[in-house]
Amino acid sequence: MIGMEEVLTRYFVRLSYCGTAYHGWQSQPDNTGITVQAAVEKAMSTFLRRPIALTGCGRTDTGVHARDYVAHFDADSIQELPELVYRLNRMLPPDIAIHDIVKVGGETHARYDAVSRSYEYFLHTSKSPFAIHSFYYMYGRPDVNILNQAASLLLEYTDFFPFCKAHSDVHTTICQLQQSVWEKDGERYIYRVTANRFLRGMIRLIVGMCLNVDRGQLTLEEVQQSLESRRRLRLDWSVPPQGLFLCNIRYPGPVFGV
Repeated sequence: MIGMEEVLTRYFVRLSYCGTAYHGWQSQPDNTGITVQAAVEKAMSTFLRRPIALTGCGRTDTGVHARDYVAHFDADSIQELPELVYRLNRMLPPDIAIHDIVKVGGETHARYDAVSRSYEYFLHTSKSPFAIHSFYYMYGRPDVNILNQAASLLLEYTDFFPFCKAHSDVHTTICQLQQSVWEKDGERYIYRVTANRFLRGMIRLIVGMCLNVDRGQLTLEEVQQSLESRRRLRLDWSVPPQGLFLCNIRYPGPVFGV
């Protein structure tokens, strides 16, 4: 019928990727560098034979990984979702994996409906040739107790202006942190953080701050003063991206059967 709008179905996609070869998740307007979004959209559009536009749960920077990433897209009704997952995985490069595609309500939004996001940052104090793209190798053995003093301090604040990458286009630097903790497992150190949202470059700057406190190059008092006065730290350190993983996106109700 003339004038009748096309009714599309909304789907959530759960995927993971190694970000080493990509300029982050989000497609670039000038097409400078391949992105994960562009690679997945190309495969979907080819298989479904119509342009597919993905909306992701958030950005990840160049070189950052995701074990658990969620995006949504709108398309005609798809009858065989498991086959679609299989076909897309055959088409995509080895460093991107589609785990599940599910039908959701038409207003459900991968980004705006997410209630929390979790990241992990991995660093090792011994070199390994088998994981050069998935952790940051550093000299020395940090004191996990000092790292946790710095990390737990952040739970007392909601404005994280000192940990927002310069020249970021954000309307607010308010974030609600629910977890900020370091764990030590042999030669491996893991920083775990959960919040309702994150600022651009925030986690890598937090990890750098914790390491600088451990090294005696920053004091906890300086960190407190920066947070309270909304000014940058005297010494910023954005650690390398290869150790950072987006690992858990939570929604108000079950989406992928969990």
